[in-house]
Amino acid sequence: MGYATIRATKIAMARAQFPMDDALPASGTAAAASAPASARARDPRKAEFEANKLKKRLRRQVGEAIGDYGLIVPGDRVMVAVSGGKDSYGLLDILRSLKDRAPFAFELIAVNLDQKQPGFPADVLPRYLEAQGIAYRIAEQDTYSVVKRVVAEGATMCSLCSRLRRGVLYRVAGELGATKIALGHHRDDILATFFLNLFFGGKLKTMPPKLVSDDGKHVVIRPLAYVRERDLARYADLMRFPIIPCNLCGSQEHLQRRQVTAMLRDWEKRFPGRIESVCNALGNVVPSHLMDRALFDFGAVRATGRAEPDGDIGFDVDTAIERPTDAMASLASVVALPPRR
Repeated sequence: MGYATIRATKIAMARAQFPMDDALPASGTAAAASAPASARARDPRKAEFEANKLKKRLRRQVGEAIGDYGLIVPGDRVMVAVSGGKDSYGLLDILRSLKDRAPFAFELIAVNLDQKQPGFPADVLPRYLEAQGIAYRIAEQDTYSVVKRVVAEGATMCSLCSRLRRGVLYRVAGELGATKIALGHHRDDILATFFLNLFFGGKLKTMPPKLVSDDGKHVVIRPLAYVRERDLARYADLMRFPIIPCNLCGSQEHLQRRQVTAMLRDWEKRFPGRIESVCNALGNVVPSHLMDRALFDFGAVRATGRAEPDGDIGFDVDTAIERPTDAMASLASVVALPPRR
């Protein structure tokens, strides 16, 4: 898809108008009404106003991601992987909203993998999807037993579980004729993966918004790439999605991903703006100022005899960066911060 088409898609998806007085769907309205009685008594309209504002922001962010990376194009049949968690519910709901306002036609079909976990409420998702009028398919495969049999007690289950799920999703996508597989990874997942690779894998790598699947037969997209996890959590509460917890690995508190996620949350509280800056950096790479010889031909570097805007300025003081740091240092010298424990 050409740049002009991508740009037009981005503008159309991101600038779609959603009036502030539009009511939420029945589930969202009920959720707003279920807010604490004290909040409703103060201003019953405020909760609905905030809910609509959140919904508009999520639609805009997903629309921008679709336009920026060409995630969905005319005629696509998008298979949305729905696990029963807040992220995939949110993804499906937002894509449905955008589908009704998109400047071109595309299809959505929800797919859930029943991994045969003990006590899994197999009726919850079909009942929800049918009530919402969403086309869906439930794929049944006992990956739970495989993971429990192969992975030693206390070891990390996520990697094997993810590979098994991925294989099933690829197969189902082929059977459905899906042109895209949409996953519910959000901005925080992308950042956590980046730091996991940086700290423990020795790579500058993360989850991209769009890539070709492992088997080369499918295109995987992540429309929530610009969306914060906390916004999805709030949206799930407002919409009263019937969340299904994952009992397979949810108790593995020792995972490095959990530690990195905790670090990012701490940064967000202590250093406002840092997370946004890191996110922007992932889309603003300067290969000539890194060290990857596969990305930049350092052997071909020669003096050009002309001014180079991206020349050797690595040791120059960037006032746009240094001033906030100086300001924080000055503030810290005035306000004694309690030691962290």
